[in-house]
Amino acid sequence: MRRRLYDDVHEDFRQSFRSFVAAEILPHHDRWEEAGRVDREMFTAAGEAGYLAMAVPPEYGGLGTDDFRFNAVIGEELQRANVIGSGMCITLHNDVVLPYLLHFADERQKRRWLPGMVTGERMGAISMTEPGAGSDLAALATSARLDGDDYVVNGAKTFVTNGLNADLVILAARTDPAQRHKGISLLVVEDGTPGFTRGRHLDKIGLRSQDTAELFFSDARVPAANLLGGVGEGFSILMRNLAQERLGLAVSAISAARAALSWTVEYCKQREAFGRPLMAHQNTRFTLADLAVQVDVGQTFVDALIEAHGRGELTAEDAAKAKYWTTELQQTVVNRCLQLHGGYGFMREFPIARAYLDARIQTIFGGTNEIMKEIVARTLDGGGGDRPAARR
Repeated sequence: MRRRLYDDVHEDFRQSFRSFVAAEILPHHDRWEEAGRVDREMFTAAGEAGYLAMAVPPEYGGLGTDDFRFNAVIGEELQRANVIGSGMCITLHNDVVLPYLLHFADERQKRRWLPGMVTGERMGAISMTEPGAGSDLAALATSARLDGDDYVVNGAKTFVTNGLNADLVILAARTDPAQRHKGISLLVVEDGTPGFTRGRHLDKIGLRSQDTAELFFSDARVPAANLLGGVGEGFSILMRNLAQERLGLAVSAISAARAALSWTVEYCKQREAFGRPLMAHQNTRFTLADLAVQVDVGQTFVDALIEAHGRGELTAEDAAKAKYWTTELQQTVVNRCLQLHGGYGFMREFPIARAYLDARIQTIFGGTNEIMKEIVARTLDGGGGDRPAARR
């Protein structure tokens, strides 16, 4: 299927980033999978090459390229190379964390933090999910009490993507215990903050090279100047940024499905059963044909939403639809493609095996798919809005 989403400049960017992946990520991916985190040198190399925080305006050291299609190219190429675990530090930094600083930081904060976001000297993370509260953000217990010029923060967070490597952590904390949604504020916690410690590296079944950690705050003193947005505005800010986050997940999911289909077609052309290539058997051909149609349909939908996002027209409901449908499709495609690999599909040396493990989280993070369906259902009965979603 011919896609009309990208211009020549995007395709040139694709070739450049593909070369970066081949040189800076692929040779180290297996080692990082074992270590559970990437080397920071890769992240700073991405910054030097211009792949980080492309939307940051030139006055803060960026390219001023506020075009999500470049973000989408990065997500597609990481899935194509089957290194999304190692590359997620880049996509989370660009797609999820950066918009908070671009849209809600004041001038002093932008000049302090954005240049490092561009160069890779500062890796970003976002910290919301708590051990006792998953998708219900309004139930978070981490507290931030104003004491002079500082907020004193106490609490614990879990499932924090980039939790070990991050230099800046956007933290959701309760500044008013008498309020629910309006009692939540966002603070930017910097590495080295007294009372801020990192817990264990979480042992995941997939995305093993993407570091996920617990974070702890024990009378951590965060300067009041690090408040992002206004007091009590945290929940509304989080809701504003969900659409792009979920669109990024949809891009990743449909790209992963396409990559799995491509590997499987090639495998079925070479592997023989009963004296013929697997591709010569009708069941194989029909299975792959069915998956190919579904992937093309999903790609068309995602591309349309990327264009809508570029026009400022992406809605939270459409982003939820895309996140739900494409991540479910990813599960289906990867599972059926693994089946066609037979016993080899169970071997980690084959890309489909790793893709199978990496895919499972997709229906959970960024808001579980059960919540995505609830958001979509509200549009059917005249409701609207969003609800808190579990975070990576």
